[in-house]
Amino acid sequence: MNRMDLTRRFRLRLRQIGAHLDLPLLFIVGALMAIGLVTVYSATASEGLVKFDSQLLNMAVAVAVMLCIAQMPPQTLMRCAVPLYVLGIVLLLGVALFGVSVNGSRRWLSLGIARIQPSELMKIAMPLMLAWFFHKYESELRARHFLIALALLLIPCLLILKQPDLGTTLLVGASGFFVIFFAGLSWKVMLGLAVAGTAALPFAWQFVLHDYQRRRVLTLLDPSSDPLGAGYHIIQSTIAIGSGGSFGKGWLKGTQTHLDFIPEKHTDFIFAVFSEEWGIAGNALLILLFVLLVLRGLVIAANAATLFSRLLAGAISLVFFIYAFVNMGMVSGILPVVGVPLPFISYGGTALLALMVGIGILMSIRTHR
Repeated sequence: MNRMDLTRRFRLRLRQIGAHLDLPLLFIVGALMAIGLVTVYSATASEGLVKFDSQLLNMAVAVAVMLCIAQMPPQTLMRCAVPLYVLGIVLLLGVALFGVSVNGSRRWLSLGIARIQPSELMKIAMPLMLAWFFHKYESELRARHFLIALALLLIPCLLILKQPDLGTTLLVGASGFFVIFFAGLSWKVMLGLAVAGTAALPFAWQFVLHDYQRRRVLTLLDPSSDPLGAGYHIIQSTIAIGSGGSFGKGWLKGTQTHLDFIPEKHTDFIFAVFSEEWGIAGNALLILLFVLLVLRGLVIAANAATLFSRLLAGAISLVFFIYAFVNMGMVSGILPVVGVPLPFISYGGTALLALMVGIGILMSIRTHR
């Protein structure tokens, strides 16, 4: 094979890959990742380029995985639903029995050469499984099918909550609930669940939440009650956000950031770093990009060809909203601190990979109609 044939094949392959990319979605995600890279650099400037280079590598791997997922037709994704869900449950059971404890939480499973966090897999496996389930019984949906779906949702959520990891439990639970909601869950049932959940709050407070989780809720109500302990995160992050003003202090000029007042500034609290440096104007742009991301995902869901694709695309789109809302809410002091990263912005490889798999699924659904 000569050089011209190789060049022709390469160009043809690039066109095939490009045909399965949704350009509006790609532009939005690219803009968010660029903002994230700039903010990670600022948040970790005192440490050199180690974190910045690592995040570049994380993004490269995540984009490569996204491109691969985008090439798969939804039928292939549907065939992966049950095996991925079963694998996720087995790994979560492995964490419960043999998991590695870090800072009092058993969330990791050691495989010898590496450690994995199986709960991240469930963020994708959960909506895939439930979308497959409702697609399978599309023509005969009854109340029992919604009960079975609820059981499929509760099993991994309870295993993750036991680790304990309240933030991931909320995200996995939300991803599954949105599928059930889009499948046609009655408003009366949702109202009943809301009433039952409200009535169960005292029980959850006493027997489900751990001491540190209860302290986080109490600290949310009055951060000044423990300004150097549990309230420190919220106090410092709200100071950083408020000091940003209308247009911020400028890139690399955030005093709260570079004097190390903001905790976890390159991961969970990176929104405080961004707000201090870019102010209300920067926050408005960031929120606009997240709104466009969710709307684009919902448009893809509305135009999907099958029930499986519609349920999956709709759930993934709203999970992006939950990610952003919970992170911005906890950093701003209107929600308890639960350890949820800001999507596409926070430093980290595992969460970014799960998010980009979701983007790849949306692109697959959009271009394989």
